[in-house]
Amino acid sequence: MLYYSRLRMLGVVGICLISALLCLPNFMKSPLPSLPWHQVHLGLDLRGGSYLLLQLDTKTLQHDRLQSLEGEIRQGLLSAHLGYRNIERDDVTASVLITPRSESEKEKDRNVLNDLTPSIPGELAISEKEGRFVVSLTKESIRSRAREAVSRSIEIVRRRIDSTGAIDPSIAREGEDRIVLELPGISDPQRIKTLLGTTARMTFHLVSPDPTHAGPGTTMLPLPGDRGSIAVEDRIDVDGANLSDAAATMSEGQWVVELKFDNKGADDFARITTQNVGKPFAIVLDGRILTSPVINGPITAGRGIITGSFTARSASDLALLLRAGALPAPLTVVEQRSIGPSLGVASIHAGVISLAVGFVLVVLFMLLFYARFGLYADIALFANLIMILAILSLFEATLTLPGMAGILLTLGMAVDANILINERIREEVRQGRKPLQALQAGFQRATNTIIDSNATAFLAHVMLFVFGTGAVRNFALAITIGIVTTLFTTLVLSRMLIIRWYAHKRPQELPV
Repeated sequence: MLYYSRLRMLGVVGICLISALLCLPNFMKSPLPSLPWHQVHLGLDLRGGSYLLLQLDTKTLQHDRLQSLEGEIRQGLLSAHLGYRNIERDDVTASVLITPRSESEKEKDRNVLNDLTPSIPGELAISEKEGRFVVSLTKESIRSRAREAVSRSIEIVRRRIDSTGAIDPSIAREGEDRIVLELPGISDPQRIKTLLGTTARMTFHLVSPDPTHAGPGTTMLPLPGDRGSIAVEDRIDVDGANLSDAAATMSEGQWVVELKFDNKGADDFARITTQNVGKPFAIVLDGRILTSPVINGPITAGRGIITGSFTARSASDLALLLRAGALPAPLTVVEQRSIGPSLGVASIHAGVISLAVGFVLVVLFMLLFYARFGLYADIALFANLIMILAILSLFEATLTLPGMAGILLTLGMAVDANILINERIREEVRQGRKPLQALQAGFQRATNTIIDSNATAFLAHVMLFVFGTGAVRNFALAITIGIVTTLFTTLVLSRMLIIRWYAHKRPQELPV
């Protein structure tokens, strides 16, 4: 049990050297570019930056679904050669009200409504009230749609933020309809707010034959440049969800956005432009018409361009939004905080001082109480700190103030383990055991206790990491990594140092 082979010792030393090598980039201004260096990123509280709390507009989400449901009902009744007196939406009760044309058609109308395909199982509830059919969205389906919309929004927000070049943003869900966004290093988040405040839902519609009046199945939408409004058909002929790429480019001396569709989008675009040559075609972004060109001929290549008064920045931002995808509903900023870099510097300074003071006090304590064995415990403690930093660097983790507190707490836990071993050895010496027997019994009795206590702490902090958010996860991550490195440095490295010293000196008494 107290024997270390040469291969095992080389392995332990090799792990320590590799850890030290992985830490180097964090202390170098410009690491060698030819090597795949990784560094620890500083969090918002250390580096400074911006904090945004975003809220998803669930009312718009519900309104869009009701509008879609109304169109499905209208189309279903017309396809079955059935009429209706009136169809209207009620956003308050989340329902669509249908007034049948006659009593004789009510049963057929009911069959059409029963054949509607819900997008979520159990989404629709059909009832009859005061001679009208009521098709309602169930409360559970509304909550389920909101949860799914927040999850999709997080991914879309992440793609948009990544495209801006922001380094190591933190994006997390808060509650049922909110998203927390932390942007280290960004002190002016205005462009980010503009990008996130745009839903970027692009659709393509035919303009109504009477563009000055909104009839059934049409809506008045504003033209660009405050040039009034025109009526466009509610039916979506080509959906922007079928875009595969978008890029800002120059054409005839002006900035335009070039679009490329996937196979379905290309087929829809070819069909609508082939069947409607000579008719105006509206390109709509978030309820506003970007442009309404006349279809001069069939477009079958699956490509198109959006013209307008674009600058290089506005064209690039629009292309970025379209590439990232449309948000299922608008996001509004309900809270914003900016942290200056001076606070970050002060936080780093305070954190480094606390780590240094804590580390020095622990080192002195171990030297005073356990002499040579305390020195070996200090060496293992320093190796523990290096290994934690190495693992954080390897995975390019984000270090925050709670994370620094977790590292300091880990060092205290590592000292506890070394103290437990040394006290066990001291007890064996007091009972009159010889040095080799005292070492063996001390290590053996302390090992199980150390493993049990660290295993329970490991499980607790894994749960904190899984179910926590933000600072809690960063704290839990630092301690979880620290527990693993503590077990290695305490049960392997410090033991190896003591055993090598004993094998070399063969002392008659242990310095405890």
